[in-house]
Formats: sequence, C-alpha cells, structure tokens
Amino acid sequence: MTANDQAAANQFLQRCIEFLDESVTPFHAVQAMASRLEAAGFQALNEADAWQMSAGNKYYVCRNDSSIIAFVYGEADPLEHGVRMLGAHTDSPCLKVKPQPDLHQHGYAQLGVEVYGGVLLNPWFDRDLSLAGRVSFSDQNQQLQSALVDFKRPVATIPSLAIHLDRGVNDKRSVNPQTDMPPLLGLSEEPMAFQQLLRDELLKQQPDLDIDQILDFEISCYDCQGAGHIGLNGDFLASARLDNLLSCFIGLESLLIADGEQSCLLVCNDHEEVGSASACGAQGPMLASFLERVWPDITPREQLINRSVMISADNAHGIHPNFPNKHDGNHGPKLNAGPVIKINANQRYASNSETSGLFKLLAEELPVQTFVTRADMGCGSTIGPITATEIGVRTVDVGVPTFGMHSIRELAGSEDCYTMHQIFNRFLARQRV
Repeated sequence: MTANDQAAANQFLQRCIEFLDESVTPFHAVQAMASRLEAAGFQALNEADAWQMSAGNKYYVCRNDSSIIAFVYGEADPLEHGVRMLGAHTDSPCLKVKPQPDLHQHGYAQLGVEVYGGVLLNPWFDRDLSLAGRVSFSDQNQQLQSALVDFKRPVATIPSLAIHLDRGVNDKRSVNPQTDMPPLLGLSEEPMAFQQLLRDELLKQQPDLDIDQILDFEISCYDCQGAGHIGLNGDFLASARLDNLLSCFIGLESLLIADGEQSCLLVCNDHEEVGSASACGAQGPMLASFLERVWPDITPREQLINRSVMISADNAHGIHPNFPNKHDGNHGPKLNAGPVIKINANQRYASNSETSGLFKLLAEELPVQTFVTRADMGCGSTIGPITATEIGVRTVDVGVPTFGMHSIRELAGSEDCYTMHQIFNRFLARQRV
C-alpha cells in the first residue's frame, strides 16, 4: 500500500471498530446504520406509508428494527443496467434472556438464558457481560411503544467451575446450556425483578419515556470488551459479532460513497443464524416487497432482476494453524491474503462460475481466495442461496476469512476488511454486470 492507502485503511478500520462497539444487538446495529445513512442524506421510508421515489435520491427502510435496506436510486436506467446488490446479516449467535428469567440459588441472583444460533459456548465463561436489546411497553394512554436499552457496563458473568472440582475438564467437557450457562448478577436475598431492572435502566438513559408497564423484551448478553486492532504488527481485528457485522459495515461504507450513477442496494437481514425464516429474514418477503414497490410492473422488474447481481457477504473460515486438517488442502484461506469466494457444489453457497468470475474481475490486482469445505465435512450456508431463490438474482457468496467463528470474540485480518471494501466500491460503480 502507498502511504495514502495505508492511512485510508487505518481510518476505515477505526470506523469499523466504532461501529462494532455500537452494534451490540441487531437492533443497535440497524440504529447505527440508520444514523450513518441519515447523516449522508438518505431519506427514511415507512413500509406503512405510500412511497414516492425518484432517480437521483437515496432511501432506507427498516423492518422489526433489526433488518434494513438502503437504496441509491441511480441516474442510469436500472432497467438497462440492473441494480448492484450487497447482502449481509445483522444477527450473531449469543445468549438471550428468557421471558421469565429471574433465578435465585444459594443467595445469588441469576438470569435464565437460552442459546440463539450455533454458539461456541465455552468462551462465554469468565467474561464481563452486559445486557442490551429492545423493550416493549405501554404508555399512560395504553399505546404500545418500544425503545432500545444498553446497560453499557458489566452487570453479569458466568463463572467457570474450578478445576479442583472437575479434574477432567481439560480432557473432555460438555456444556449444558440450561444448567451451566445462567449468568450471575450478584448477591441477593431474593430473585431480582428483571422487568424492574429494565424499567430503571430505560428511564435512567431516556428520562422522558412514558412507561406505564413493561410488556415484553428481547434482551441479549454481550461481552463488554470492545473491538481491538491487535497483533505484534497490528495484523488482526478482534471483536464480538464479526460474523456478520463486519460485512454489514463494509457494505455500508461502500454504499455511502457510491457516486449515484448506478442503482445500488444494501440489505442486512436479521435471523440468518437461525435459518432466515421470519418476516425480516432473508427467507421472508422484505427484499422482494421492496423491489415490487419500486418497480410495481412485473415485466420491467423481472428484466431489472435479470440484469442485476448480488454479492452476499458473510465471513469465511480461515485455515487455523493449529488445526490445518480441518480444511481442504487446496482451499485454506489465510488471514490478510484477500477476501474469499465461497463455493459449494450442493448450493449451500450461491456462487457459480459466472458470478465468482465477476468477483475476480472486480478485484483485478487485489488478492482473492477460494473456500471449499472438505468433502467429508458439512457446510454452513448464508443468505446468498436464500435470496437467490426468493428473487432470482445472480449471486456470489464471499467473506472475510475469520478465526473463532461463533465465539464470543472472533478474529479477522485487518487488511482483508479494506480489500473487500475496495472491491465493493468497484462493484457499485461498474456500468454492466
């Protein structure tokens, strides 16, 4: 990199760290994205209203406060040039607080939690945990309201059992999510009233809220340790929720600087980690409905989709130096060796030779790698095949190589993030795809 490129990459990484630290839940991630879009001149749309959209303008719409579509309506005719689509997801595996979570054992107040997604459970022990999410309540007029809450401080932990009491822990240990994972809140003579805790915290942060009664909540635990630029030579980005907020951020950064000539779209769906089958998930109607409202006539819309391409971005598995036999010998992506094109013959990824070829063409001199899982191992999936199935758009699945996927703290290469951003920039500006 030149000195200017390195300075730009460092600034990009710092903005990424700030975004990751803000985005402690999907709700907070969408809020952080919306604030950046509004600052860049994007107009908020409400799905309950009629829309008046025109070329040359920029828009965004949220659903469930946890999924978002941002759209640049380009000056070039989208029926001729199509739409450049970027896709990612806002959710990450975590521990979610149960509806009636108050536990009390041996003088300790605890929270009942359930596992969301494919969580790597062991790293959750002995961490400083906070709580955040969305709270629904009635106001004095008995109207339903919602607000986001973030405790922003360590309020819980899950202590490990001492090795003296479990001598075989380093040989073999299974974790029971029901009995081993309830976080410890503190000493108490009786269960802590969790809804009252939420009410007090909301009013402390937002004193003007009109709260008559807490009705329900969606609250997650998260690690208080912030994102960091680490390694002897600063090679790595370490953070919670890199899968897949890293892709959300990279896509957002590219959309914010799109020149407005081509029509561009970023969709970040919730619930990918649990199958995407929800009103705001990739298997739901959100993206299809958006396209139908912008182009209501079916024939032009089908022409437009045929001329469009989606890059579905979701982190890839980097080859672990301690476990190299977990990768195919010819397909072990290295951190900081470039973004990864994800291939699977059974359509767990949506990439094909045409769309992966386009991604390589966009990269030009920038490094690109390929991931194929071992033939004797199962393969994960992304929103890519689901979105391709739902709307029929040509799709390539890509991602930044990562260690520790689904851990409470994941690791990516700091250079790969900026390289992916550069490729996205070229994609959004490309006249034909």
